[in-house]
Amino acid sequence: MDRATVEDRALTEDLGTAPGPQVPEPVFGATDRLRGTIVGAVLVLIAVATRFWDLSNPTDKGTPVFDEKHYVPQGWQVLTGDNFIEDNPAYGLVVHPPVGKWMLAISEWMFGYNPVGWRFMSAVSGVIIVLAIYLTVRRLARSTLIGAIAGVFAICEGVLFVQSRMGMLDIFQILFVTLAFAALISDRDQMRRRMHRVWEEGRVGDSPFGPRFGFRWYRFTAGVMLGLACGTKWSGAYFVVAFTLLSLGFDVATRKAYHVQRPWLGVLRRDVVPSASSLAVMPFVMYVATFAPWFASETSVYRYATGEKIGTDGTWSWVGNAMRSFWYYESGILEFHAGLTNAAGNHHPWESKPWTWPMGLRPMLYAISYGPDQCGGSDCVRAQMLIGTPALWWLAVPMVVWGLWRIVSRRDWRYVAVLVAYGAGVLPWFGDIDRQMYFFYATAMAPFLVMGLALACGDLLRAAPRGAQSERRLLSVLAIAIYVALVIANFVWLWPVLVGAPISNAEWGQQIWLPSWS
Repeated sequence: MDRATVEDRALTEDLGTAPGPQVPEPVFGATDRLRGTIVGAVLVLIAVATRFWDLSNPTDKGTPVFDEKHYVPQGWQVLTGDNFIEDNPAYGLVVHPPVGKWMLAISEWMFGYNPVGWRFMSAVSGVIIVLAIYLTVRRLARSTLIGAIAGVFAICEGVLFVQSRMGMLDIFQILFVTLAFAALISDRDQMRRRMHRVWEEGRVGDSPFGPRFGFRWYRFTAGVMLGLACGTKWSGAYFVVAFTLLSLGFDVATRKAYHVQRPWLGVLRRDVVPSASSLAVMPFVMYVATFAPWFASETSVYRYATGEKIGTDGTWSWVGNAMRSFWYYESGILEFHAGLTNAAGNHHPWESKPWTWPMGLRPMLYAISYGPDQCGGSDCVRAQMLIGTPALWWLAVPMVVWGLWRIVSRRDWRYVAVLVAYGAGVLPWFGDIDRQMYFFYATAMAPFLVMGLALACGDLLRAAPRGAQSERRLLSVLAIAIYVALVIANFVWLWPVLVGAPISNAEWGQQIWLPSWS
């Protein structure tokens, strides 16, 4: 049996759709390690070159732009204050947990209170995200080539690119979410490898519930990353729920694939508690732990709310004053976010609703300035917009439809993983349509859009006959090559408005493809 056939069977190993062995082939990731390392290094170098190029622009006359105006000063206060956390509610919007602002503080500690200082750690995070996407898809597809396509897509994806060059919180949250997803995929393969060893040793039937998997470091790592994601923005909680369910689904499929007599009950007895501990309890513990400086400080926001803002008696009087004050603080954050509704009069010219996000129909203008001082000419503009590369984002709906078809027709576990993560980035926002929302919330969708499109490219290549002279094979390769080139060309075309480079007003008009972009 050739390697390609083994890999194809491994990709549908939960399915029972491929003839052959009773259990899945033991193929876990691509095997060309040297080539994979070289390709990964090249992608990282390109990501570094693009993310760090002219990182100090744009600015608002030397000051932060858009929501940087909130978070950059907060990061500076974390750095220059005594408590490593904001301690003055009048100083800025203290409505997000501290992790993202610690990242900004690290950046500002390294380079000072200047544009590079605001954005350095964002750019580093953007580079790591590109590498994580490459490695994850390489493992999902069992192919360095498909992983490389995903890496190129990640480099050229406009939302990830722009957010990697901004002193905002979203890129840090997506860094942790992407790393958590990568850890879960690695955990799945590791559990398959353990189960295959048990199968070969003839021990699967020792218990009707199957073997115990033991401690799972990858899953533990995913829990830590999810905790940091929640410690950056509360919307990380959506991924806690999604990834916990995804991990349990992997466990059920693994036990079924190796013919455990009672796979569902085995998961209930042996996997639910450990999974919940790592993927639900651990993120909560990590979230509270990120507020350690808040608990330690004498001047933290609402640190001594108990006795001042709220009473010391009542039903919850048995809870310590510090925790009650912390709950009061968190309740205030919830109240703030709950009040950001259109019905309450909160409107923004660049807000958007989640049904526009999959195709990037309403991007955001982060910065714009006109005049000859921008480039020495009489007709000049510098503008930076958060735009999802159309060659990628306009295929989001076909990608989702294709993924669902693969799940229904082939039980393709890869699309289950990617679409669960993609859905966690957008579906929860439909629960409160009245809330004020922006396209930068869709940053959470971008890594998984890229992964899904790369997997679809791989499916097209795998569907063609493998003969060297196959016309269908050549057409498939040509189609994928043209599409990758189109994505790169689209990114290059948008480059001036992604980085805020000076262009003429005529060129600026050519960048606005849809009425909803203006």
